[in-house]
Amino acid sequence: MKRTTALPRLAWAGIAFVGALLPIGAFADDQDVRDYRVHVMKTLGEQFAALNQIAKGKAPAADVATQAQVLNIAAGMAKIAFTPKVPGGDAKPEIWDKWDDFSKRLDELVAATADLAKAAQQGGVAAVTPKLGGLSCKGCHDDYRVPKK
Repeated sequence: MKRTTALPRLAWAGIAFVGALLPIGAFADDQDVRDYRVHVMKTLGEQFAALNQIAKGKAPAADVATQAQVLNIAAGMAKIAFTPKVPGGDAKPEIWDKWDDFSKRLDELVAATADLAKAAQQGGVAAVTPKLGGLSCKGCHDDYRVPKK
């Protein structure tokens, strides 16, 4: 009788799920938290760049739904990355002073990227391209990110 590998896969999926629910601060020092935020935010930027390449016909159109889904996942991780409320890095202190506004903007980003992912799944590049213009990081970066030197 052949053994199935489904149980180990389910176990790893459960471990990953529980790990995602734990606050990052429960196992990381402040620099780890800041580094994690940087990685998550860079992922967002890279996914926007990849989708823009696809929209311009410079990357495979077949990848649009996957790239949009990854963007949505990264957007959801952004709020988790900032939740420990560790100051420093590129984050202005205003993030935590105005947490309700910042948090609301992240929630809006998640909703917008979910809509984008759904559009990509249903309508491909043609459905995604007009929506990309409505997604911008500038407003949040102007208010909540230390300007690059």
